[in-house]
Amino acid sequence: MSKILAFGASSSKSSINKKFASFVANKISPEEVLLVDLNDFEMPIYSEDKEAELGIPQKALDFKKLINDCDGIVISFAEHNGSYTAAFKNIYDWVSVIEEVVWGNKPLFLMATNNGKRGGKTVLGAALSRFSLESKFDIPYFSLPSFSQNFSEEHGIADLSLNEELEMQIKKFKNQLKSLLNT
Repeated sequence: MSKILAFGASSSKSSINKKFASFVANKISPEEVLLVDLNDFEMPIYSEDKEAELGIPQKALDFKKLINDCDGIVISFAEHNGSYTAAFKNIYDWVSVIEEVVWGNKPLFLMATNNGKRGGKTVLGAALSRFSLESKFDIPYFSLPSFSQNFSEEHGIADLSLNEELEMQIKKFKNQLKSLLNT
């Protein structure tokens, strides 16, 4: 059994990415999912001056502890102007000063969704490019376009080919978890 940290990289209270991250994480390890809301980790905007003046906020240390205490991480990215949300980027910046390898060499499953036809592919590509630099794993990823048409919380993904692609990526992630736990 693997402990999965999951979150939607958004500060929206009704985040479709948080719903999607929860859905996928529960498919991976229904007994051990910790679903996090980024609103619980709101901090001053990162800058070297703030770090020197205030030190590292406790919420950044708490977030890093969640990373360290899990076996794998599921992130579904919201896309703001083709990039990360400010809420996610700020947490990422603060955690990166605690430890250079932000995700602690844990298996990552990166996703994105929105109601557009590209499904957040731009932000997903940026995250995949950046996080692959520090990952010892080949990171599984998945983009779900047209969220409202293609997803329901009761039935999951309606489109059979998209669902098949998701299942293939979940299998890849589970194999990474298994290999990590067997070492």
